[in-house]
Amino acid sequence: MGSRSYFGELELLVLAAAYRLGDDAYGVTIRQEISARAGRTVSLGSAYATLGRLAEKKLVRFAISDPEPVRGGRARRYVRLTPAGLRTLQHTVGSLVQMTEGLSLGARA
Repeated sequence: MGSRSYFGELELLVLAAAYRLGDDAYGVTIRQEISARAGRTVSLGSAYATLGRLAEKKLVRFAISDPEPVRGGRARRYVRLTPAGLRTLQHTVGSLVQMTEGLSLGARA
């Protein structure tokens, strides 16, 4: 990973949620996962904008499903991490663990 492209908190949360959800990762479930695990409210538009940035960086790719078998059923844009996306997630999480190891995060005066 020579010229590393760093990304922000929301990109990390979206990437981690997509990885955790596996085959069930799409905009709505990613948003729900972030809300449930990180306690952060993310609009669907923000989730998809972030996924678009991650796709531009070649960290995720999309697969379109068949429409849901109900009247007016819509296709879903499922998200998959690319090998580069997985390496980036592993590296970033590893860096965060190393940086926070041994920190005492009590109140400082």
